[in-house]
Amino acid sequence: MYAPERQQRILEMARAHGRVEVLALSSDLGVTTETVRRDLTALERRGAVRRVHGGALPVERLEVEPPLATRTTQNAQTKRRIAARALDELPTEGAILLDGGSTTRALAELLPDREGLTVVTNSIDTAVILQGHTHTGLYVLGGRVRGRTGACVGAWVTSALADVCVDVAFLGTNGFSPTRGMTTPDQAEAVAKRAMVSAARRTVVLADSTKSGDDHFHRFADGGSIDLLITDEDLDTDTAAALGAEGMAVVLA
Repeated sequence: MYAPERQQRILEMARAHGRVEVLALSSDLGVTTETVRRDLTALERRGAVRRVHGGALPVERLEVEPPLATRTTQNAQTKRRIAARALDELPTEGAILLDGGSTTRALAELLPDREGLTVVTNSIDTAVILQGHTHTGLYVLGGRVRGRTGACVGAWVTSALADVCVDVAFLGTNGFSPTRGMTTPDQAEAVAKRAMVSAARRTVVLADSTKSGDDHFHRFADGGSIDLLITDEDLDTDTAAALGAEGMAVVLA
């Protein structure tokens, strides 16, 4: 059992029984107590459980997506490292898609202003950041603006993307795992992201490791649809290997 599968099982048990004990989990899962404690630490870091003496309690919460302004300040240095690594994936000349999100926003802030580069985005923030570039071509996808993310969604976005072909799509995600792929809480965002994947020759997902194993309601891509995931060095080796087995390359920034 891979670490994300084991952690998901632990979370399910915690929610079903109201708490979990380290010794019982060790016996049930056939792993050492040290492994269980590492799993509980990972779940606590994600906000899914609260550690107590000898075990953990589930943190029951509604799946409320934090606003972009909040997410921009969380793990800011890590997101900037991921964005800096993503610059290596830019075409010398050509077109890219930039999705809405805090890590893709960090990439927008680092984008060079150069001839031959065209950016297509559904993000209001990204459009504002890039509108001062004098050499880069900028296209903004219109539609209904989600206030929580500042991203345009809906039929105007997807119909425009149906007639677009770009070299690379840089996408954000609310969660990723080997079993569920890339997921997000909002259906309209998922539809827009799916259209971006279809419009691109290559798809690169930018996401810090706190998103690992955090499966949300709507899946917009499976592992085989993503060419590259750029994340950080805190991603555990089991998850990286499992994602690689799904067909995507994984780079730790």
